[in-house]
Amino acid sequence: MIKKILHIILPVLLFAGCTEKINVNLDSTYTRVVVDGNIEADTGVYAVALTKSAGYFSNESAPRIVSAKVSVYDGSNTFMLHESQPGISGIYKTDPDFAGQTGKTYTLRVELSEKIAGNSMVEATTLLPTVTHLDSIGAVFQPDWGPNGIWTVRLWAQEPGNEVNYYLFNLFRNGKLMSDTITKKVVSDDKFYNGSYMTGVDVFYLNNDHPWETIYPGDTIILQMSGITKEYFDFINEVQAAGFNIPFFSGPPANVEGNITNGGIGFFAAYSNSFAKTVVK
Repeated sequence: MIKKILHIILPVLLFAGCTEKINVNLDSTYTRVVVDGNIEADTGVYAVALTKSAGYFSNESAPRIVSAKVSVYDGSNTFMLHESQPGISGIYKTDPDFAGQTGKTYTLRVELSEKIAGNSMVEATTLLPTVTHLDSIGAVFQPDWGPNGIWTVRLWAQEPGNEVNYYLFNLFRNGKLMSDTITKKVVSDDKFYNGSYMTGVDVFYLNNDHPWETIYPGDTIILQMSGITKEYFDFINEVQAAGFNIPFFSGPPANVEGNITNGGIGFFAAYSNSFAKTVVK
């Protein structure tokens, strides 16, 4: 009789426990300046996007910060950035002939047209590191990895070994950037290769199940290897890891630490590049 009663009561208790209502309060915080931009050692136009932080449940695009005065200082010279659509876009660009120099420290300065969270200015400072030369790259199809196979993109290069180095990788297919969001980019340090020759080191893994992700015979692929700072390496890792909490009801991840002053969030980066390309066989 006791066993029968337990068989009746336990499922009821379990069902009741599963239907308990849980209220999750996500408080709003003050508005912050959000910075997303970079400069590189190659000559070209580089952009810094400025927006305001938005509430968690906001269904609208983040408000753009317009009509700001934006500049980059290298210790000797000041380079002014210009809003692509004055008073509208919130995207500020360098002149076409701009090129950063490795070994220099760059300071981004943003002077706001109106105060945000009591601040009229934010800054960010970063070093522009060197990068090793890419000798070559290759693409290899692994038919036994996954239901329909996986393409691996691998590189050959001499790691300098003079210090701890940090790298950012981007992949282009037929001229189009495949790693077009921060979650698709690959970063690495030289912990396992410091001072060694990197022979066929796998960098990207492309799922052949997804046409927008994979590559095909005849495609031209370009690998971009960039030398970055440890701070930017940590920032990308933290952004990619944010939100993946186990167990589900564990505490939220800590705020991702950028390099923007005065309560601003985001990152202003500087890096040098090396490129290699191949045609997929």
